[in-house]
Amino acid sequence: MNLIPVIMSGGSGSRLWPQSRSLYPKQFLPLVNDQTMLQNTVSRLDGVDFVSSPMVIANEEHRFLVAEQFRQMNRKASAIILEPVGRNTAPAVALASLKAQASQPTTHNDPILLILAADHVIKDVNAFHQAIEAALPAASEGKLVTFGIVPTHPETGYGYIKAGDKLIEKREERVAGKNVELTTHNSPLTTTYTVEQFVEKPDLETAQGYLASGDYYWNSGMFLFKASRYLEELEKFRPDILEACQKAMKVQNADLDFVRLDEMAFKACPDESIDYAVMEKTADAVVIPLDAGWSDVGSWSSLADISEKDDAGNSTLGDVLLQDTRNTYVRSEKKLIATVGVEDLVITESDDAILVAHKDRVQDVKKIVDRLKAKNRTEVKLHRKVYRPWGAYDSIDMGDRFQVKRITVKPGAQLSLQMHHHRAEHWIVVKGTALVTNGEQEILLTENQSTYIPIGTVHRLENPGKFDLEMIEVQSGGYLGEDDIVRLDDTYGRS
Repeated sequence: MNLIPVIMSGGSGSRLWPQSRSLYPKQFLPLVNDQTMLQNTVSRLDGVDFVSSPMVIANEEHRFLVAEQFRQMNRKASAIILEPVGRNTAPAVALASLKAQASQPTTHNDPILLILAADHVIKDVNAFHQAIEAALPAASEGKLVTFGIVPTHPETGYGYIKAGDKLIEKREERVAGKNVELTTHNSPLTTTYTVEQFVEKPDLETAQGYLASGDYYWNSGMFLFKASRYLEELEKFRPDILEACQKAMKVQNADLDFVRLDEMAFKACPDESIDYAVMEKTADAVVIPLDAGWSDVGSWSSLADISEKDDAGNSTLGDVLLQDTRNTYVRSEKKLIATVGVEDLVITESDDAILVAHKDRVQDVKKIVDRLKAKNRTEVKLHRKVYRPWGAYDSIDMGDRFQVKRITVKPGAQLSLQMHHHRAEHWIVVKGTALVTNGEQEILLTENQSTYIPIGTVHRLENPGKFDLEMIEVQSGGYLGEDDIVRLDDTYGRS
């Protein structure tokens, strides 16, 4: 089967602040186990017969996060397509469809795409695989399959799909020397239904009616269809989106592991979801029920719902001490969190922020993020520890005219050749070996050795060793912002 997985990884996850930040959103975080959400999505594809490794559609700002998380798994994406701006799921799937068709041999240039989000939880992987197998015949015949989640409660935070008639699978077999058409009767959870209607997020009373009827499923945002069929339907209903994506893909450029688009062409593309652009309009939409412990982890309360709980209904992670506490989710990353006499709360701590919210109000976390944006606060974009393609830095102290960072450089990696107009730097090696360009000098430093870099001096840091290089950097000067970096040369193609 000519099947290709496509992982959409462009979300910001603002309702999971403070853990999720715009430059390090939830799909790159280990929220439910030791793997990140993206890595879990890749891992659960094991056991399905694909013709290539996953294709990823990502925000350009997240390109190195995607590549690094694949590297940690000793895997490589077949393509990482970089969106210069977010334009929702209809254009993203169009880009994947065009790329998949162009990348396949001429004899297999109409692949079937399995469209997945990077930030979903699916606990029953076998049921997920069975649903994919059950959906393949319909997709092969030109249907656009969506996976409808069997609802467990009257959820008001999801859109719904109303199922219509059963789509009977037919096949021909030789019986007594003749071709005879037979029908296949599948179990209820592998039966394919026509889609009667997509409906918006309901109020509680309406959601209760949907649950009682048994005809409605949660809209998962996962799909299976031929690349050609999606592009045909997109051309029929939203030719403007298809035209913009075709123009953007015409001048695509390969950059390391990434596929860059024509920025101006893609910026001109309308912002539209695949549901509105195609699935709600096509006559060929069908739905496969999926009962596999699914969650989109769209808020702290949904993460609490899928987490293990104690006898009092509490879920905890990290260094947590509870006293007379009920139905509360507590997540600690650095500090001890102690609670006394509280219930129905979400309490989560990151390296530079703490959130306390009632479980009934977690959807309003986005309002906090909006206020942080309005004040141009860095906490909306970055954590204190910032990841770079060469490693990471952690701002451990800051004051008037000084900043102290802990810098980690991966083996064989190097920072850009750069200079600063407003700050000097003092580098002290804590662990490993550093190769330093300091003006006209090239210096090899080992543990407990240091060097001083005056304002305006061209410099570079490199790790020539086989283990991580760890350093302390002390900055001093009148302005210490990250935009005071003039890059003269960069291995990773940054401007």
